[in-house]
Amino acid sequence: MQSAATAPTLSQVLWPSKDTDAARWMRAAILVSLGVVAMAIAAKVRIPMWPVPITMQTFVVLTVGAAYGAGLGITTMLAYLAVGALGFDIFTSSSAEKNGLEYMTGGSGGYLVGFVLAAGVLGWLARKGWDRSIPLMAFAMLIGSVLIYVPGLVWLNLQDYAQGWSWTIANGLTPFLVGDALKLALAAIVMPTLWTLYKK
Repeated sequence: MQSAATAPTLSQVLWPSKDTDAARWMRAAILVSLGVVAMAIAAKVRIPMWPVPITMQTFVVLTVGAAYGAGLGITTMLAYLAVGALGFDIFTSSSAEKNGLEYMTGGSGGYLVGFVLAAGVLGWLARKGWDRSIPLMAFAMLIGSVLIYVPGLVWLNLQDYAQGWSWTIANGLTPFLVGDALKLALAAIVMPTLWTLYKK
């Protein structure tokens, strides 16, 4: 019987890794590429929500981490950041005029670091089987969200235009809580549901 500490991730059971190095590298490259594309699309899709429109990017970060595992999840987020650093318009508020390192070192830089941390921790928790239970997955998603917001808020508060922690919280956290709570609930349901369907 497999221990929870070594539970396979969803990507491992749906697409098992082959024995050859070439097959493993090809699998990893395809999964990372799919993750980067999903991140880029999620960053630009805006869903009407009060008090501000939301993107599905944090949902993708957390579900990619849980589905891929820590190593591949972190690699995917680093690849996403690398593509963005080259100047491609793949971030939420980037544009043809403001992109690349200029955007990444701006007010959103801390959240981008949080993406890497959250994907890694969600992948680690998935290896412990947390992605197979709705309550545990919800708690894992909450941890992941905290890991995105903490560096994001700290970095935002260090910007020249920041006006103290009250301003930082009001602009970098509060407007997004409703949308993130809905995304957290969705992700907490989706992953265990996919495991149930797989077992059937």
